[in-house]
Amino acid sequence: MSILSLDDLRAIRNREEKELKKRDIHGRSVHVVVGMGTSGISAGAKVVLNTLADEIEAAGLDKVILTQTGSLAPVAEPVVEVFSKEAGLVVYGDVSKADAVRIVKEHLVAGKILEDKRVEVKED
Repeated sequence: MSILSLDDLRAIRNREEKELKKRDIHGRSVHVVVGMGTSGISAGAKVVLNTLADEIEAAGLDKVILTQTGSLAPVAEPVVEVFSKEAGLVVYGDVSKADAVRIVKEHLVAGKILEDKRVEVKED
């Protein structure tokens, strides 16, 4: 194992701080949540989460917070919830990597809900 210099350690700290800042909820107006329970992960939720993170960053969406949670709505997984004051809660089910790209470009950037992926969740 190699010994890291102080500059190496600072670079690692700066990189990790930048990654953690992506999940800071203060001052954000849109909250995106990915269901990361075991069944969601086995259905591809990790790929969806990573794709959303990359696309949100690439689009420069500073007002969007991306988080993960355990299981979400009882629908086809992976499940992605998007909450904003304008549209309220929108739940997407059976989300693929390509769908995650669409969620960012069409929903988060253009404000258009993806009706073909939207699922209605009824509360008991």
